[in-house]
Amino acid sequence: MFSYKHSVTLDVSKCKGCTNCIKRCPTEAIRVRDGHAVIKEDKCIDCGECIRLCPYQAKKPTYDKFEDFAHYKYKIALPAPALYGQFDELDEVDYVLTALLECGFDDVYEVSKAAEIITEHTRRYMKKDGLPKPVISSACPAIVRLISLRFPCLVENLLPIMPPIEYAARQARKEALAAHPELKDEDICVLFISPCPAKISYIKNPIGVGKSAVTGGLAISDLYFKIRAKRKNIEIPKTLSSTGIIGLNWAGSGGEATSTLLDKYLAADGIENCIKVLDEIDNGNFGDLEFVELNACIGGCVGGTLNVENPFIAKARLRSLRKYLPISGNHVTESEALSEDIFYDAEISNNGADRLSEDRATAIAKMVEIEEIYRCLPHLDCGSCGAPNCHALAEDIVRGNAKVSDCLIRLREEQKKN
Repeated sequence: MFSYKHSVTLDVSKCKGCTNCIKRCPTEAIRVRDGHAVIKEDKCIDCGECIRLCPYQAKKPTYDKFEDFAHYKYKIALPAPALYGQFDELDEVDYVLTALLECGFDDVYEVSKAAEIITEHTRRYMKKDGLPKPVISSACPAIVRLISLRFPCLVENLLPIMPPIEYAARQARKEALAAHPELKDEDICVLFISPCPAKISYIKNPIGVGKSAVTGGLAISDLYFKIRAKRKNIEIPKTLSSTGIIGLNWAGSGGEATSTLLDKYLAADGIENCIKVLDEIDNGNFGDLEFVELNACIGGCVGGTLNVENPFIAKARLRSLRKYLPISGNHVTESEALSEDIFYDAEISNNGADRLSEDRATAIAKMVEIEEIYRCLPHLDCGSCGAPNCHALAEDIVRGNAKVSDCLIRLREEQKKN
C-alpha cells in the first residue's frame, strides 16, 4: 500500500477548478474532477510549483510549528543557507543565529557548515573510478523523487552521499550529547528551518536513509518576523557562525556544482528546465559531463515557496554577505574522507506510481490501448477534460479514472455528427 506523507495539500473550498496547476505539474499528479483539483499522492513530488501558480491559494504547504516541540528539553535549529538572504542590511550571519537563540532555541547548527563538509566528501568521491556519469546531485529532494518516478534508470547516477540537512542533524545531535551528558537522544529536538515543502517532505519520508535525524521542519516564512523582531534588539551578536563562501553558495543554483572544482559540470534550476536536462541525460546526450546539479526551484533554494523574499534579491544579499568570508570554514581530514557515515544507508526505489500493471504482458496491452485512444483524441492538450494533456487523458481512461466523453472537443464533434 502506498504511504507517503506530503507537505503540499489542497483546500477544496478555495479551488475553482481552473487548469493552472494541471498544466504545470511536472509529474502530471493533478487532475480536475467534479469542479476542483485532485492531487494524485503517488505521483506528487512536493515541489511546490502548484502553490506558486494557484491564483486562489487553494494549494498550501504544511509544516510544523515551533510550539509543537515545547516538551523537548533541548532544541537545536538547523537554518538553511537561504534564510540569510531574507534579511536586508545584514552584515553578519551571527545576527540571525543569535536571534534564533533569542526565539527559544538552545543551540544552532548551520546547514551551510554541513554543506561545506559534504562538498569535500563529494570532491573525493568524484575521483573514484567507474562512477556512472554524469553524477547527479541528491541535495534537492524534489529532484530525487522526480528521478525515482519518471527517470528510474538514472537512480544509479544519483550522488549516494546524504544531503547537508541530514548530516547537519546527525552532527548537531552528536555535539549536543557530548556537551550535555545529562541529556538523552530523545530529549533533543532538531528542527530544520526550510525554504521549500520538498525538504519538509524529506523529513517525513527520508530519501536514502532509514530514519532521519531531523525531528521536524519549520517554514522560513513562519519564523521570519520573529527573527526580524529579535534581531533589531541585538547590539553585539554571539560568535556562532563558522560558514564560508562555499556554504552560503549552496543557497543558490550552481553553488554546489562550482564548489566541486570540476570542469565539466552543469547546473540548472526551475523544474521544467530540470526535466529537459534529465531527458537529455536519459537519452545519452550528455555523456561528457561529470557532475549535474539540479534545483526544482528557480534560483535554487532561495526560490523556495516557503521563503518571503524575491529569489533574485535574496541571492544578491547573499553575494554581499559573503564578501568578507573565507572560501570555506570547514574541512575534513584525510582519515575522515569517504567514511561510511556520509553515504546513504537505504535504497532509492520507484514506488510503482507509473506502472500500468505488475504483469508485463498486461502492461504492454494497456500501453497499446493508450496509444490507440490517444490517436483518436484531438491532440490539443487544452486541459478542459481535467487532465494535463491528451496522452494523460488516454492513460486515465485505460486506468478507469476517466471516459472518452470527458474530452469536450471530441464530445462536440460527436454531437455535430448526430
